[in-house]
Amino acid sequence: MRVLLIGANGYIGRFVADRLLADPAVQLTALGRGDDADVRFDLASGSPGALTRFLDAVHPGVVVNCAGATRGGARELTRHNTVAVATVCEALRRSGCGARLVQIGCSAEYGPSQPGSSTAEDAVPRPGGPYGVSKLAATELVLGSGLDAVVLRVFSPAGPGTPAGSPLGRLAEAMRRAMQSGDGELKLGGLGAQRDFVDVRDVARAVHAASLSAAQGVINIGSGRAVRLRDAAAVLARVAGYGGALHELDGPPGALRPAIGHPRPDSDHAPPVAFPYPDGCGSWQQADVRTARDRLGWRPRIGLEESLADIWMEAACRI
Repeated sequence: MRVLLIGANGYIGRFVADRLLADPAVQLTALGRGDDADVRFDLASGSPGALTRFLDAVHPGVVVNCAGATRGGARELTRHNTVAVATVCEALRRSGCGARLVQIGCSAEYGPSQPGSSTAEDAVPRPGGPYGVSKLAATELVLGSGLDAVVLRVFSPAGPGTPAGSPLGRLAEAMRRAMQSGDGELKLGGLGAQRDFVDVRDVARAVHAASLSAAQGVINIGSGRAVRLRDAAAVLARVAGYGGALHELDGPPGALRPAIGHPRPDSDHAPPVAFPYPDGCGSWQQADVRTARDRLGWRPRIGLEESLADIWMEAACRI
């Protein structure tokens, strides 16, 4: 099976590449903006015609799109998350390769959920910010393309390589700094949010399974269990051997110290944060993962403690 992987240098894309390369039946070609890609191509600015010519030359059986942006303004997010996917869909429609498309979506497309509930694929999406809107628009383009396509809506990925700007990445960095400075007290904000964390290696397994399946539509990829960031912080402290006290800050995020998961202000005079959940997902998200089990034969294997241990191992190397 010849697979074209777009975004192989990204957080999820790196693990998808490793997983696909471990399958001796897969011939992998990586397309991206970086110098180490097999083929350099920028989806946000490249033309569908150019991509079509490449698809006709390579003739992949599966195209996996892990590319996209998680930060930036609405215009940048739209370019990299929506326009880029429109280019992929149009190129596949024009091409004679007949490739299957596996698109990486995001739980931010759903927006806030009712606390205690599990979000299934038939939930009405109500994204709470420009990132979720741009990803939802991409999903709608894929679903309306007429292609053989599946969208994997990934909830909160965790594990090795977790970006420093993510909630768990910021948590690990804050703990590293506290240990490095001998601070016996760690004050953090935004720990009340509950998210469904899924290990990035399990996400890669889901992508592999989706590539081989005939499943179409939207499929949630998560652990099926919401975890409070405060509890994740306690597990990380135990894994790291941090014996100090963890204190959750009251008041709006940005007071005293930035909330976990919120970008640091550019200056001390930055305006106050408008709401405490910068991902637009509210206080609670939990995936209903029965569709992934039934249609992909997929279940998460790696627990949050192992994911956090790997996050900490990388953070500790910076001490």
